[in-house]
Amino acid sequence: MRGARSPVQFAGRGRIVTGGPSRASLRAILAADDSMTKIEVGHGVEIDESELSESFVRASGPGGQNVNKVSTAVQLRFDAGHSPSLPEDVRARLLKLAGRRMTKEGEVVIVANRFRSQDRNREDARARLVELLAEAAEPPPPPRRKTRPTKASKERRLTDKKKRGDIKRGRSGSHD
Repeated sequence: MRGARSPVQFAGRGRIVTGGPSRASLRAILAADDSMTKIEVGHGVEIDESELSESFVRASGPGGQNVNKVSTAVQLRFDAGHSPSLPEDVRARLLKLAGRRMTKEGEVVIVANRFRSQDRNREDARARLVELLAEAAEPPPPPRRKTRPTKASKERRLTDKKKRGDIKRGRSGSHD
């Protein structure tokens, strides 16, 4: 089964990165590979695979003899600003979530170079895009209902405050 890998541990440049694409993201990628047209994100949002553009660049870091010859890093671009697949509310939340991954033109750019092979970096980039889109597609929680303190809680607060004041007042009289 393509894509169902166990978590990978990679050490390089003084850091250890554990993990890889989540299973839900891999399922979305595998579903996209089967149909080759739509990538299901969740919450009723699907994006067309033709809206994604990939370019392959040389990656820094470990790679052995391949590092200077093979372009293994992936730059995945998704034009969220002009995508007909995204509802306006999802687009607005994506704009906030993407942060510096979003260009001024409204493109989400994801660079994946964790792995040594182009295929795994490609899967990783797509999985990260799907996770980002899924988080943006999730509706926000309902707003907090304002409540008022009860009369009893107000009275308790005032009596406690009075007791604390009496205790402090009692302390100040004991100095000679």
